[in-house]
Amino acid sequence: MAGGGVGASAAAAATIPEAALRSGKPMPLVGMGTASFPLDAPQLPATVRDAVLRAIDAGYRHFDTAAAYGTEAPLGEAVLEAVRAGMVASQDDLYITSKLWISDTHPGRVLPALRRTLRNLQMVYIDLYLIHWPIRLRVEQETPSPVYDNDFVMMDMEGVWKDMEECQRLGLTKAIGVSNFTCKKLNTLLSFATIPPAANQVEINPYCRQNKLREFCKEKEIQLCAYSPLGASGTIWGSNAVLDCPVLKHIAVQKGKTVAQVCLRWLHEQGDCIIVKSFNERRMRENLEIFGALPEFRGNRDFYVHESGPYKTTDEFWDGEITGPQLKNLLMGCSRAMNCVIGPIYH
Repeated sequence: MAGGGVGASAAAAATIPEAALRSGKPMPLVGMGTASFPLDAPQLPATVRDAVLRAIDAGYRHFDTAAAYGTEAPLGEAVLEAVRAGMVASQDDLYITSKLWISDTHPGRVLPALRRTLRNLQMVYIDLYLIHWPIRLRVEQETPSPVYDNDFVMMDMEGVWKDMEECQRLGLTKAIGVSNFTCKKLNTLLSFATIPPAANQVEINPYCRQNKLREFCKEKEIQLCAYSPLGASGTIWGSNAVLDCPVLKHIAVQKGKTVAQVCLRWLHEQGDCIIVKSFNERRMRENLEIFGALPEFRGNRDFYVHESGPYKTTDEFWDGEITGPQLKNLLMGCSRAMNCVIGPIYH
C-alpha cells in the first residue's frame, strides 16, 4: 500500500477540521463516500475494501455508507484490517455513518434495519445513522429492487423518528440525523423530536448551493453535510458543470490547485461537512489538501414526483427550496441503466 506509514496517516488526519455535534464524538469535516455504480458489480466489495484501506492510509477518518449501497460489509472488513495492521488503534479512531433505506422507513422496522447494518459492518455501534430519504415504500422490501411510481407513500415521520431515537438511546448509534430533508420537513421533525437531528446530508455544490437550508440548519444546530460536492461527474445522472465552471478553473490556475480542490474549499468555508468519493489514490490525497492557502470562492431536483404519488410536483417535494438542474433526466437515465427507478436515490 502506498503512503507514508502510520505516522504520516495520523498527521494527515490531524489536519482535517472537526465539528462537534449534538451527541457522540466530533465529526471530521471531510469524509469518504462509498457509493459506487453499478451497485451489483462483482468487483465492488474488493474495490471498496481496498479503497477504504488506501483512504485510511491517506488520512481519512470519516466514512459514509448506506444499506442501499451494498458497501457496508467491505467497509467493515477494511476497518478490521486497518486495526489489525495498526493503521488505527480501533474503530473509535474512525467516524462511521450509515443510512436507513426507504424499504425500512416504517415504525417497527428501524431498529432491525440498524442491527442488520451493524452485522454487515461487524460493529457494535456506528457514529451517525441517517434517514436516507423522507419517503417510504408502500410495499415493505428487504432489499432494493425495482419499484414504481405508485409504490411511494408518505413516511410516518414521527413514528420513524421515535424509533431512530430509540436506536440512539440503546447506544447502537451515537447520533441520529436525516438526509435530503428540506427546511419544512426539518421543522416538522423538530416539532415532535425529543432528540433533534444532528446532521442533514444533501447535495451541495456551486450549482446547488442550498443557502436557505444552510442558514436554517445553522440556526437549529444541525450539521449540513454535502454529497455530490463536484456535481456527480462521471455518473449517468450527474454532469460536468461544476468541474467545467470557468470561475473555478480560473481560480485553480491562479492558485496552482485543481478545480476539485477549489470547489471543496468553497464548501469547507461554508461550514459544511464534505463527503467526497474517489477510489483513485492521487485524488483521495488531493481532496484532503484543501486547508492551506486557497481563496474564498464567491461565487432540479425532481424525483418521486407523480400524479398518483404523495408529491405531485417538484416544488411540492422540495418545498420550494431547491433550484437548479431537474432530476427528471437523472431519473430517466438511471432507470434505463439499472432497469428500475431506484438508481437516482442512491446518494
